[in-house]
Amino acid sequence: MHTPVTIIGAGLGGLTLARVLHLHGIPVTVHEAESSPTARSQGGLLDIHEGTGQLALGAAGLTDAFRAAVLEGRQAMRILAPDGTVVLDQADDGTGGRPEVDRGDLRRILLDSLPAGTVRWGRKADRVRPLGGGRHEVAFSDGDTLVTDLLVGADGAWSRVRPLLSAATPEYLGKSVVETYLYDAAVRHPAAAKTVGAGMLVATAPGREIFAHREKDDTLHAYVGLAEPQDWFTAVDFTDRVAATARIAREFDGWAPELTALITDSDEAPVLRPLFALPTGHRWDRVPGVTLLGDAAHLAAPNGEGANLAMLDGAELGAALAAHPGDLERALAEYEQAMFPRGAEAAANGLPEIEAFRDAAGA
Repeated sequence: MHTPVTIIGAGLGGLTLARVLHLHGIPVTVHEAESSPTARSQGGLLDIHEGTGQLALGAAGLTDAFRAAVLEGRQAMRILAPDGTVVLDQADDGTGGRPEVDRGDLRRILLDSLPAGTVRWGRKADRVRPLGGGRHEVAFSDGDTLVTDLLVGADGAWSRVRPLLSAATPEYLGKSVVETYLYDAAVRHPAAAKTVGAGMLVATAPGREIFAHREKDDTLHAYVGLAEPQDWFTAVDFTDRVAATARIAREFDGWAPELTALITDSDEAPVLRPLFALPTGHRWDRVPGVTLLGDAAHLAAPNGEGANLAMLDGAELGAALAAHPGDLERALAEYEQAMFPRGAEAAANGLPEIEAFRDAAGA
């Protein structure tokens, strides 16, 4: 018989695990702190990789739904030097192995593939404690508690489940990203729209970078990276939209105006995203009845792999549990044995193709 599974976190990794378990007839419940599927924006585009995310969606039986959600043409890439010189202008010819989808659309596909009631919303895990014999108690912010024989932490960077396995905590990477949004770009922001092109834009200099995507509904979503200590950002008043925008833009003085427009012309207040990571190669000794996936297990600097790895973690954990219904610990050990080196390799590899583009730009 299969042990019922309790998942903390309804991100892409936790939902992929839930879907694979559902396909194998294994009882599963997902507890999510957000109050509903629409409680907040789910972020921007994701490029789904052939050897990770696409494999996971195949294991989940969702390849067709994923393909239907792909935004055609978004694998195009433009690399610009800070002065606006075009270093690379690569069209999307349809042969790339990393098609782009909207993260919110992908999450909806996964949610829709699960029976009603699988995900329980507004269930923020406050405390988790071991009870012995592989059993754990989870206490939620609403005062409710549950006891489970199999607990999976899919609850991201600041996982409440991780301390059961590891004393590691994420450390600041010395860089933060400020997000901006330009809506109805072709009409309202034509210069920025032309600069970004059909897909992704990259422009870098030492300690400074701008990445941007053309997303659904002709939205330009920019990620403005600054290599500064956290105190530097603390001194910026992000509650004052005008002042914060001006302060960030000042760090890009001398850059081409069509690039800095991605900062100054934002239709939303800039949003600060400090970047953290767990130690590369983070792992733990086997603890009965509990494991982690995704950022809870191997949070790394953004490199295009995070969501893909989380989904593959979920698919492989689900497959291992299905393969060993009478031996829970064997299933968890088998999963972790493959997951540890996979996460370490992805964290160490970074973004080699972007590094090459930086070299070409002379950055």
